[in-house]
Amino acid sequence: MPICFLHSHCLRSDTEVNALMSELHAAMLEVLQVPQDDHDIRYVEHRPGHFRLPGGKSEQYLLVLVQMFPGRSLEAKRALYQAIVRRFSKLGVPETEVNIVLQSPSLEDFGLRGGQAACDLDLGFKLSV
Repeated sequence: MPICFLHSHCLRSDTEVNALMSELHAAMLEVLQVPQDDHDIRYVEHRPGHFRLPGGKSEQYLLVLVQMFPGRSLEAKRALYQAIVRRFSKLGVPETEVNIVLQSPSLEDFGLRGGQAACDLDLGFKLSV
């Protein structure tokens, strides 16, 4: 159940935004093996004065924040980084213009299905990929 945010400084069309979100979801399916309908993704476009680009970055820069359940291996995280930049590069975003931050709070930190702690639920998929 990754919760994803794509932060951008660049004005993109709805078609471009939907393509980015689709490719991010495809990377999650490919690497993390999340369920097909597991796509909690938000695209956040900041006005130019509200987003300072890191040094050396262009208007194409994307910051990808992913909050996900713990348990994924370092190999899976590395594969996810590569899958995301590979898929975004197909859409014209240079690989060097993508920064990714993964956050993995404990299962106790997720309230789901009517306010139950995720650690008390059968999530329906493996976390140890």
